[in-house]
Amino acid sequence: MIVIVSGTNRPGSNTCKITAHVEALYQSLGVNTHRLDLAELPPEIFSPTSYAEKPAAFKTFTDPILAADGLVIVTPEYNGSLPGILKYFIDMLPFPESFEQRPVCFVGLAAGIWGALRPVEQLQAIFGYRNAYVFPERVFIPGVGKVLDPAGRLTSPDLEKRLANQAAGFVSFVEKLRAKKLQP
Repeated sequence: MIVIVSGTNRPGSNTCKITAHVEALYQSLGVNTHRLDLAELPPEIFSPTSYAEKPAAFKTFTDPILAADGLVIVTPEYNGSLPGILKYFIDMLPFPESFEQRPVCFVGLAAGIWGALRPVEQLQAIFGYRNAYVFPERVFIPGVGKVLDPAGRLTSPDLEKRLANQAAGFVSFVEKLRAKKLQP
């Protein structure tokens, strides 16, 4: 199973639209997916007591992460960085098992010309610190508002191809790592 994280809690965001597109690409490859939308985080996770004891409602987020064969993080760029909610989500997940030796890849999107290069690089550092297996083929989507139609569908054949290539490559990466793990 590939878990796809929509890295913002902004309702109706371009991140949610790109996340839905990415999920459809994995499903077209016959991959079982699960989407996590940070807009659906339980409000009680924001209590200071959550650091010591996670609320029961947070299990709907931790269980898929812990069961994932691989993670796809779709992140926008907010003020030159990743959204605070995404960092908080990462901080709330169980340590070290959430990311330890788990394959992860990144899709970045932004209104500007760099397509979330900075937040993806920051996330690579965080996931590297957590001993995840970082897939090197990243996809950056600059000027995201110009490549989505009014219904939220991607209109760029080039971006479509890059996302499809990333998905196929990541599935292969995950399968090779899983096969290696299963060897005695």
